[in-house]
Amino acid sequence: MSARGKARARALDILFEAEQRSVSPSVAIQGRRERTEQIINPYTVTIVDGVTAKQVQIDEILRTYAQGWTLERMPAVDRIILRIGAWELLFNDDVPDGVAVSEAVALARTMSTDESPAFVNGLLGRLQELKPTLLA
Repeated sequence: MSARGKARARALDILFEAEQRSVSPSVAIQGRRERTEQIINPYTVTIVDGVTAKQVQIDEILRTYAQGWTLERMPAVDRIILRIGAWELLFNDDVPDGVAVSEAVALARTMSTDESPAFVNGLLGRLQELKPTLLA
């Protein structure tokens, strides 16, 4: 796994922990730094900060295009993977669109259910098609 792939997986862990513990992601990062020897890659922090800053907008977009699913009904891991993928796709110009989608699918393949990769691919693929109008 690449350094950025590891950063995405760590960001997923941190965002999941923050949601489950009902704390801010920055508190989750600080807790990890205090409790462990874990080195948190700068790109992990970039993802966490980016998702946090754009979460309301990302969630609105996901709600609009997740046909037949509400955010609340999605498995928490899938919801967070979609937030990371949507942030990279829509708001991080350093990541090519196809890479953002494929990396999110890879996370879903290793961290979620058998059905999740297809769901993540379908939804983020749709957002990729609509990107010019979503950000207009």
